Amino acid sequence: MTTPLAEVASSPSTLRAFLHGLPGVDRVGADARAAMLGTRSIKTTAKKQAIDLAIRMVDLTTLEGADTHGKVRAMCAKAVRPDPADSSVPPVAAVCVYPDLVATAVEALTGSGVKVASVATSFPSGRSSLEVKVAETRLAVAAGAAEIDMVIDRGAFLAGDYLKVYEEIVATKEACADAHLKVILETGELATYDNVRRASWLAMIAGADFIKTSTGKVSPAATLPVTLVMLEAVRDFLAATGRKVGVKPAGGIRTTKDAIKYLVLVNETAGPDWLDPDWFRLGASSLLNDLLMQRQKMATGRYAGPDYFTLD
Repeated sequence: MTTPLAEVASSPSTLRAFLHGLPGVDRVGADARAAMLGTRSIKTTAKKQAIDLAIRMVDLTTLEGADTHGKVRAMCAKAVRPDPADSSVPPVAAVCVYPDLVATAVEALTGSGVKVASVATSFPSGRSSLEVKVAETRLAVAAGAAEIDMVIDRGAFLAGDYLKVYEEIVATKEACADAHLKVILETGELATYDNVRRASWLAMIAGADFIKTSTGKVSPAATLPVTLVMLEAVRDFLAATGRKVGVKPAGGIRTTKDAIKYLVLVNETAGPDWLDPDWFRLGASSLLNDLLMQRQKMATGRYAGPDYFTLD
């Protein structure tokens, strides 16, 4: 990595040389380390703190064609007060919706501190013109979105057209204005850990505030080894540039046990500075209920019934 980062995107060949010059990922080692960290046990007070931290990191998400304004308002109410019977439960980090529902979420969350995130750039495929992607981003930001979750063109990336992907991220970042940009790599389609590392660096060089694993629409979605590779990338990027970038695994994280595994992974890979909703998020729809059930179990000694918490 001898080329200055300011110059790596000066030409397709320079960008390709830089990305393919990154150290390769030891797949066996990454899998083994992620599996080992996933066996760590956290109990009692530390577990309660981990659950509350995980709740504060959740991007409560609804991204379905059947979404309605009423569903979004109900989700926003839950985001602010996850357990109506327990005011000590913290609010989540953000609510993530489609661009046409941003205004509804903004109205419902005004003054709460919970952010509104919106997917854009032709989510989940990323297959449209740059003009359409930029216009959609601007519409979401104009409606009040504080965060934009964009998807990269995986076809372009896998074909080696890294400069196209870079330029689309740069243009989307510009369209975000003051909103934070999360760049979704859709790691389930990238095939190799080396590609995950390259895509992570590409997104960060282009200006991403966060790198995100998945749309949640492709299997596999988030996995511990892939998130490990991304956490190593943000750690190394900070060392190389002095700029800190967040990480968001999304899709398939459903239980408290899963969430705690990710928190351990963050602490042991990027470090405790990333154990903050400003730098680590959990993209999920069903995770919050399990966190609430486990929290109540620790407080009362018994689980709530399956109909105690709302279904999202």
